[in-house]
Amino acid sequence: MKKTVIRSKESLFSIDLGEIIRYKDLWLMFVKRDVVLSYKQTILGPAWFFINPILTTVIYTFVFGGIARISTDGLPQPLFYLSGICLWNYFSECINRTSDVFTANEYLFGKVYFPRLIMPLCTVTSSLLRFAIQLSLFVCVYIFYFARGVVIAPNWHIVFIPALVLMLAGLSMGVGIIISSLTTKYRDLKNFFAFAVTLWMYVTPVIYPLSALSPKYQIIAAINPVTPIFEAFKYATMGIGIFDKSQLVYSFVFMVVLLVTGILIFNKVQRSFMDTV
Repeated sequence: MKKTVIRSKESLFSIDLGEIIRYKDLWLMFVKRDVVLSYKQTILGPAWFFINPILTTVIYTFVFGGIARISTDGLPQPLFYLSGICLWNYFSECINRTSDVFTANEYLFGKVYFPRLIMPLCTVTSSLLRFAIQLSLFVCVYIFYFARGVVIAPNWHIVFIPALVLMLAGLSMGVGIIISSLTTKYRDLKNFFAFAVTLWMYVTPVIYPLSALSPKYQIIAAINPVTPIFEAFKYATMGIGIFDKSQLVYSFVFMVVLLVTGILIFNKVQRSFMDTV
């Protein structure tokens, strides 16, 4: 009879990819669960995938485009705002949901063994499905304006979009599991981090182009590892913004450091998590 031995990891940096792959069915089951439960027992159901970005775009167009008159680099305001909203919704949702991994699944962690890293991976994957749906809305609005003769200049850099999304996923997962690990013991920190993520949006070119900032503030914005990803996405799809390879390398290195740090803390916390909660 084949026996399975479960023991604590010898190294905090230990990641058993083979074990995660063996549990791929569980991974997919959790993804399906997340998608189904998101809007279960709601009146409009999956329609919220579209309603959320549409309403947010309308508000941004009225407030930032109409009242504040913030530049959109000559692009139609709904198209400009929707491009940033789709990316930011994915990024912030991954962070907020991943930051709840330990506390939201403590009942499950205490009863069944499986690679704990599957939970944040599941969150990033299920959120990717929502992002794909919202991105289809962006594509529809994009085609509408393009058909009306609005000058939009997509270019060959569009092939990098999957890599940009993966970098967003890596950054959000790294930040999320760090927050989740820290709030296991100090739960009131969750409120602070939620507020910090909200502020993070305003130092990211979601509602404004980087070109609208003075050189001094552009340097500050460039420190934000998410900024190059948003700018590259807009440049690839609409021909505005900046596609800076050196800045993207910076974002990639930042992502790797965050993931390594997050996994280190995650592996340490999961050893004594049940004793803490």
